[in-house]
Amino acid sequence: MAELLRYISEGVTLLADSHAAGGVTFAFTERTGGVSEGDCASLNLGDACGDDPASVAENRRRALAAIGAASCAGALVAPRQVHGDRVASVRESAGPALEASRAAARAGADAVVCTARDVPVLLCFADCVPVVVCAPGGFAVAHSGWRGTVAGIAGKAAGALMRETGAAADELDVYIGPHVGASDYEVSPELAERFRGLFGDGSVAGERNLDLAFCVRASLESAGVPAGRIACCDDSTASHTDRFFSYRAENGHTGRHAAVAVMSSGDAPAWEPRPLS
Repeated sequence: MAELLRYISEGVTLLADSHAAGGVTFAFTERTGGVSEGDCASLNLGDACGDDPASVAENRRRALAAIGAASCAGALVAPRQVHGDRVASVRESAGPALEASRAAARAGADAVVCTARDVPVLLCFADCVPVVVCAPGGFAVAHSGWRGTVAGIAGKAAGALMRETGAAADELDVYIGPHVGASDYEVSPELAERFRGLFGDGSVAGERNLDLAFCVRASLESAGVPAGRIACCDDSTASHTDRFFSYRAENGHTGRHAAVAVMSSGDAPAWEPRPLS
């Protein structure tokens, strides 16, 4: 069963499952352990926040080292996220095919399905919902803000991964990472009603507090993923800015944490995380 625990690896604090399906190593990063300063302190992994590019590069190096992927940093796929439902695919580990996949992702995508070994994938967040789907033979990483949630990006990513790998839904392990919780996410009455119409009453807490995780779960379950294969971080980014970046709580002046994953060419994931109590 999928389970998220806190670990520390190479000085970086992570949320992860060291027993994810398919030999995939993944993590949701926290905001500490990096070199960025000011609003982006300290492990900012986003390259569109106004942060020093050299600091972002060093932070990404540290994040990849923390999941045992330092040696394949040159193959990193980091899409330009556009709050849509496009799923990019990575099937080759090197050469023109990999470069074409990286270029397509940078043209705009909010999920990446990867069946290539030694190709790390990184997507950035600061309240939106990060989703990692692990399967025998590959993984997917998705970015689900409210627009992407309406578009069903999480379920589409899971479906694309099953098609690419031939895995059945009950072979997947799915992880919903740190995101803004319903208690911190009041939206307009019109948007609340839109979500109620799409996902039912459970999508909105009270009058108009949006529960994105509930909706993302619904999207995944609509793709056939059993509820018991989905693990979720319930710590709201907006209430825990000591651990996570929050666009909402920090008035837009903040960095980005990440979901990062890789499928190693070795027999086992190349990391040795130390659990935190």
